[in-house]
Amino acid sequence: MARMFALLRVLLIWIGSGYAKQTVSPTDGFTQQTLTDENIEIQKPYDKNLSERYSYTDGVHDMWVYTYDKAHDPQSNTRPRTEIRILGKDHKSGVWQFEGDGYVPEGANGVCVMQIHGYVGPATVIMLDVVDGNLRRYHDQLVTTDVFDRWFHLNVIHDTDQRKAYVFIDGKETLAVNVSGGDSYYFKCGVYANTNSSFCMEARWKNIKLWSK
Repeated sequence: MARMFALLRVLLIWIGSGYAKQTVSPTDGFTQQTLTDENIEIQKPYDKNLSERYSYTDGVHDMWVYTYDKAHDPQSNTRPRTEIRILGKDHKSGVWQFEGDGYVPEGANGVCVMQIHGYVGPATVIMLDVVDGNLRRYHDQLVTTDVFDRWFHLNVIHDTDQRKAYVFIDGKETLAVNVSGGDSYYFKCGVYANTNSSFCMEARWKNIKLWSK
């Protein structure tokens, strides 16, 4: 009996020390936004049919683009892209969150796979780029390693009032940064050719959700 009480005491000390804390989800305290097909706009090279750069099967958005492709608009001088632009959920204030499962086939390089875009000021608040198989913020700050050929769960929180952004990979916070301000923002994911991009860039996304509070 004494031994049992001793073990119980050790367990209570261990719990009290914080080692047995329950995992907190990045979405705790947030309210999920409703997303329908009307909220999904596919931006792709303007001279290509949608089926030439995008497919949707069993809940998976598959997007790819080539370095020689044209921009998404004849008047644009931006680089090639095939991206989901989430419509009707632009935000100006509060705390917003993107959630989704991403997959990048081996070989895709120098490509942005997720971003928070702005209207005024710097074009983006955050861009997550694949560089040599690792996920980085603007080709610089490391977010996580070895993203090729595996599904990873991504949460990106944008606190517009505090001008901060937080990135979680598979439920673990891997980046917290100060970000620039602007008038309005929106979320995108897919492939956008960036610095030193490979000939073909592809990314797959599923279970895309938006949250706010």
